[in-house]
Amino acid sequence: MIDTHRYDMPNGTDIAWCPACGNYPILTIVKQAFAELGISPDRAVMCSGIGQAAKMPQYLRINYFNGLHGRALPPAVAIKVANPELTVIAESGDGDTYGEGGNHFLHTIRRNPDITNIVHDNMIYGLTKGQASPTSSKGMKNPIQPNGVVVEPFNPIALAIANGATFVARANAGDIKESKEIVKSAILHKGYALVDILQPCVIFNKINTYQWFKEHTYYLDENYRSHDRMEALRIAFDLDRLALGIIYQQAGAPTYETLVREGNDPLHTRHFEVEKLRKLITSFR
Repeated sequence: MIDTHRYDMPNGTDIAWCPACGNYPILTIVKQAFAELGISPDRAVMCSGIGQAAKMPQYLRINYFNGLHGRALPPAVAIKVANPELTVIAESGDGDTYGEGGNHFLHTIRRNPDITNIVHDNMIYGLTKGQASPTSSKGMKNPIQPNGVVVEPFNPIALAIANGATFVARANAGDIKESKEIVKSAILHKGYALVDILQPCVIFNKINTYQWFKEHTYYLDENYRSHDRMEALRIAFDLDRLALGIIYQQAGAPTYETLVREGNDPLHTRHFEVEKLRKLITSFR
């Protein structure tokens, strides 16, 4: 039995998610991953943007920064640079991360900070009542696109691999045990780690259900070589059968925080000269 109680909010905490929402198992997955890795709540930080998925840090007893729409990654990178000793998680939905936050997604990958980026991918905008997100399938009909989505869906797995991400994985919210292990591997990876977690929106997405994900996914077997970038790209472009597991991993790449600073000591513990700081500040007046 995994003890996750130290990450629980007090009894009676109001959770705004719909019953059977895929966010619930993702919350369980994160709690179990933290518990099994022995991560203390006061040594971890979670950053999120706006949306139903982005509410998750509010339902965990953990340090968190809830930012603007699409802005989960910048504070996560800054926090890791300020204190590399912390475990830093950026999490949000597919719309928030790949839509509003697309520019930050691209350039965070390039920097390779030692953070984990968990994306709740339900292929719809749930908070704003069901319009298409970047990952919605072509032809999907919804209240905003009644004639169906006319553009091809965004492929975060292929883009991340092509852009140099050092850890790229896909998980299924319906498979808590397997997804927990994927998230644990992502947290332990030294560098930027993307975990795209497929999850249903039981209210607004009637296509990509728990059953649909079960029928359209498969797990990479133990003989799969996750360091083969070209093979990883081939798998990423297979949108008929979605691969689950660690699709690509590169070890040993320098992380952003090691390139821009020395040491792992938190910046707030460093001595600085007040007069020099005051002179710098007044020079901008």
